[in-house]
Amino acid sequence: MMANMWIIFILMFFIGNLIFVSKNKHLLIVLLSLEFMVLSIYFFLLVYFMMIEYDMYMLMVFLVFSVCEGSLGLSILVSMIRTHGNDYFQSFNLL
Repeated sequence: MMANMWIIFILMFFIGNLIFVSKNKHLLIVLLSLEFMVLSIYFFLLVYFMMIEYDMYMLMVFLVFSVCEGSLGLSILVSMIRTHGNDYFQSFNLL
């Protein structure tokens, strides 16, 4: 049973990584794939900490940082849509 869960966590992370690498046209899809990878890491840490009977305080710190990362990404997305009208990376000039 535990081996199946580890395979699911690894598969979730690699699927999120695959989407991150292959679908780099829209910023929203990139942000969603990053959040999916963070969610898979959170589930992995939850099961691991429960298995070794560790305190769950570090998971709260991880959730705080992941929420801050998500809100920063959404604010960049909103500012990009307001200035350029869409979330395509081709219309965004880095200079």
